[in-house]
Amino acid sequence: MGPDSSLAGRLVVCPTPLGNLRDVTLRVLDALGAADIVACEDTRRTRILLERHGIVGRELVSFHEHNERARAGKLVARMRAGLGVALVSDAGTPLISDPGFALIRAALAAGLEVEVLPGPSAAVTALVASGLPAERFRFVGFLPRRGAAGGRAELGRVLGDTPETLVAFESPGRLAATLEVLAALDPQRPAAVCRELTKLHEEVRRGTAAELAAHYREHPPRGEIALVVGASAPARAGREEALAALRALIEAGARARPAARVLAGLTGIGANELYRELTGS
Repeated sequence: MGPDSSLAGRLVVCPTPLGNLRDVTLRVLDALGAADIVACEDTRRTRILLERHGIVGRELVSFHEHNERARAGKLVARMRAGLGVALVSDAGTPLISDPGFALIRAALAAGLEVEVLPGPSAAVTALVASGLPAERFRFVGFLPRRGAAGGRAELGRVLGDTPETLVAFESPGRLAATLEVLAALDPQRPAAVCRELTKLHEEVRRGTAAELAAHYREHPPRGEIALVVGASAPARAGREEALAALRALIEAGARARPAARVLAGLTGIGANELYRELTGS
């Protein structure tokens, strides 16, 4: 298709299947079929997807982490000339730990239209599959390499105290060591290892950090992995701070026993303990 294409002068971000090629959306197929150029991480993998769905004749341009800055300007120039570009990654949504940021920034700076289509994301799929709370979560991309300078300390900081569910990508060769770090921080921390999502050998294993570390120490995994980690246990207030808060609530007009029950839920100290210490009984 030439400059009269429905994508003329536009960039469309197209999420692609994580594994099962049937998971592509109809709108993504429409965009890929209408694009003059498909910018993709690996032209071989993208060609398999296109041929599976009967899309032929598209110009495939290699666009990955090592050349995206150089290629972005050239693709913008071609969009200014009236051609339509579809951006894909090997799997999932571009930019989510995948290339594409440089191209989107360049297209926006040039005043070009950028459309993002909804579709698969390994981070969101793993979050939901984990069975852990999903109301609030933090995605940190690929975890720091433990072997790099300061890597273990940085990994500990990322996995440490977090008030929300954490989602990360990890390599199979480093997974067991990462789980060991997590277990050292809190052996009871809930987590889930989501492996090969949507593929033939998909596996979601849930458990405590200690249980998962022990399993993967004995059974090294293969394939692509998303690690989901539950929020860290809330910090427990000290007994003196809890008693001071209880006294302040009573002075403000609260009844002692109901106030003690509220503070017990926040601090982990038994309501009866707080009440007895308050009254000296």
